[in-house]
Amino acid sequence: MEQALFDDLVQSLKEAKAISRGEAAASRRTDVTTPDAKAVREQIGLSQSEFAQLMQVSVKTLQNWEQHRRNPTGPAAALLKIVRTAPDVALKTLHA
Repeated sequence: MEQALFDDLVQSLKEAKAISRGEAAASRRTDVTTPDAKAVREQIGLSQSEFAQLMQVSVKTLQNWEQHRRNPTGPAAALLKIVRTAPDVALKTLHA
């Protein structure tokens, strides 16, 4: 490993440690909000089993999302946002 890269990594670790201790502020922070699965499902008027099938997840997974025991991540969270924002387009595309 090049010395410059190693030095950058060490500096990053020192900064992370200071941030975690509250000694320094993070340079940026990203908060990602996931739509409420139950609200999205109710918005488009599907049952849990229909919506789970649409999302290609088990009913149990959907129930966990709706009861906030788990949060959808990655592609599932993105798909929820699409369904919430453009339900007609999403349903037409997913049912095709």
